[in-house]
Amino acid sequence: MINRRRFLLSSLAASFGISLPVHVKSANLRQAFREGPGAPLIISTWKHGLPANRAAFDSLSAGGSVLDAVEAGVRISEGDPAVTSVGYGGWPDAGGEVTLDACIMDRDGNAGSVACLKHIKHPVSVARRVMEKTPHVMLVGEGALQFAEKEGFCRENLLTPQAKEVWEKWKRESAAGTVTGHDTIGMITMDSSAELAGACTTSGLGFKMQGRVGDSPIIGAGLFIDNEIGGAAATGHGELVMKTLGSFLIVELMRNGMQPEDACREALERILQKIHIQPNQQVGFIAVDKSGTAGGFSLRDGFEYALLREGENKLIKASFLL
Repeated sequence: MINRRRFLLSSLAASFGISLPVHVKSANLRQAFREGPGAPLIISTWKHGLPANRAAFDSLSAGGSVLDAVEAGVRISEGDPAVTSVGYGGWPDAGGEVTLDACIMDRDGNAGSVACLKHIKHPVSVARRVMEKTPHVMLVGEGALQFAEKEGFCRENLLTPQAKEVWEKWKRESAAGTVTGHDTIGMITMDSSAELAGACTTSGLGFKMQGRVGDSPIIGAGLFIDNEIGGAAATGHGELVMKTLGSFLIVELMRNGMQPEDACREALERILQKIHIQPNQQVGFIAVDKSGTAGGFSLRDGFEYALLREGENKLIKASFLL
């Protein structure tokens, strides 16, 4: 089906007797032919994205910026002990310690991230402080913890009784090197002025090697925002996403004319072409372009993403390759 925005652009070009190459992405034309009523759009990964979307929308409704909204949204998942792959309640590494990764990116291309952060429930908020209060993009490990405490964040025990029980069972029963879980929350928000921001936060693979960091805090892998084009975020096995810089790739594909869902699919095709895939590995992508078109795609069956637009917050089952 022909995209409405492309049809209008082509018609405009034809009226002047010219043809537009598919990669032409004039910011003025994009704004002139934005689809929809200009209402906020919020997209996030997995079922726990539904309450996260609502919190992001509430933040926008209260006058918060698009950056405030993505931070407020993913903090819901970070603070929910029932979400065993993000923040408080996340499954620990092989040594029994919960280590968290997160990043945030604003409409101006500014970014901050933390990796292998212990004891702090809301790593996305620490990532925002890194972005706003330091000359750096990423802080890791003990340095990230020291910075967080200096900024007023308090140490907490992030290992819930449920997570501890699962970890102890894994030690008794599982083969060495077995890891599990990949339900990162990535979120992209567009406000009524078509300004974009994004965030991504996770506790990483359950029972991972100590010191392991995935794609979530890596700008261009777990998340990328280009306010002229759109944004993308990833979930799943981070090693696959890092090797192809999946989120950056999706944004560049959209820059060259692809719709968000098609760009997500192409990024997954790239993974299949370049990397040997294990039977248990999954990757899901979400994306939004400046027209307000949103989509997602996954490597295997089972990925869902939450989409809030025009007052409706719903869970969508993504199409998949394998």
